[in-house]
Amino acid sequence: MEIDSLSNEQLMIVKALPLLLAITFHEIAHGYVAKVLGDDTAERMGRLSLNPLAHIDPVGTILLPGLMLAMGGHFIFGWAKPVPVNTGRLHKPRRDTILVSAAGPAANLIMALLWALVAHAVDFLQGTEYAAALAIMCKFGIGFNVLLAVFNMIPIPPLDGGRVLLELLPYNTAQKYSQIEPYGLFIIIGLMFTGLLNIFAIPMRLLSSLFMSIAGL
Repeated sequence: MEIDSLSNEQLMIVKALPLLLAITFHEIAHGYVAKVLGDDTAERMGRLSLNPLAHIDPVGTILLPGLMLAMGGHFIFGWAKPVPVNTGRLHKPRRDTILVSAAGPAANLIMALLWALVAHAVDFLQGTEYAAALAIMCKFGIGFNVLLAVFNMIPIPPLDGGRVLLELLPYNTAQKYSQIEPYGLFIIIGLMFTGLLNIFAIPMRLLSSLFMSIAGL
């Protein structure tokens, strides 16, 4: 089975697994690190489950990525239901909020590495109908996890990078900066259309190249 022979429906199925894993483990990482640091809210609400159904957001996990996949899948984005974190229960709220926020993107980079390692199985499957599908799955797994990691570290709340920045800023400055959170996603969309977010394409390309090199793809 060659890559070009895969139908759009087959491509959607092949890409669905790494997409669901990337989003699911991103959220689980937030909740697990929060639990280790004193807040078990996510665990009590059943959000440390490996079952993707516990994390699915109808729009961010199904509708939006599905539409993007159906349109060719050149750029795919999505999100899950945010994991609840009670920062007041963390051992050291300021420091631990940074660790909890960074845990999701860190999990995505680990998954990108795992997909890069799995890609070496393609060599053993050469000549079978599964080789092309696995190669696509690994490339997408690397690309989507790198995208999630870098995108979420953009320093604009409510993204993870924004929450990290709020904890690093002096209190009064952080209070003022936090007021943009309700408009954060609109700001990000505006920056996308103006091209100002292209600066984040640099670390995205560097990380993708690194993991693709490890994968040998």
